[in-house]
Amino acid sequence: MRKVALLWAFILGIALPSVAQKDKKASEILDAMSKKYQSLNSYKAAFSYAGEGGKYKGDLTVKKNAFRLKLAGQEVFTDGKTMSTYIKETNEVNVQDYDGGSSGEFNPTKIYSIYKQGYNYKYIGEQKQGGQPVDVVELTPEKKNTQITKVQIAVNKKDKSVKGWKLTDKSGKITSYTIDSFTPNVTVADNYFVFDKSKYPGVEVVDLR
Repeated sequence: MRKVALLWAFILGIALPSVAQKDKKASEILDAMSKKYQSLNSYKAAFSYAGEGGKYKGDLTVKKNAFRLKLAGQEVFTDGKTMSTYIKETNEVNVQDYDGGSSGEFNPTKIYSIYKQGYNYKYIGEQKQGGQPVDVVELTPEKKNTQITKVQIAVNKKDKSVKGWKLTDKSGKITSYTIDSFTPNVTVADNYFVFDKSKYPGVEVVDLR
């Protein structure tokens, strides 16, 4: 659960008012990244996770306000209205109402705008990831008593997609995510984002609505 919680904390961001400490170059990079994601109808990303709990693979598919996330034995589905979280180990799914605008819920469909939600940011420099040049921007929340104290985002210089990120929590532990592949405008049916219990024999459904 910690792996998923950290991923959610990054993508959701922190619902705080905008602040003034913005680096101009960092702002240009983040704005270009934001513009790219807003232009897409859908996308799919395969990623690697490395942290205290080990190394894992996951993937995320987003289409407008819907998404499906797979990571470390869990799958999260939402069609923009209902969110279902399936836990493979217990063969259980938790179903709840989903509000994409709520500050308390995971929303990867807003990945392109989290930096506008109460972060200071600055340009760190150019690096290489997977042989590709990336620009690294560091985000720090204005509010100090948060679980995540620093986020470094690597943006592909060529196509402006997010190539990876590193999270530092308040204890100093670092968790990193690397995008292994990114496919824009994938063709995917709407029902892909809805949990289908017929495909999970014996699943226990816990309806929290």
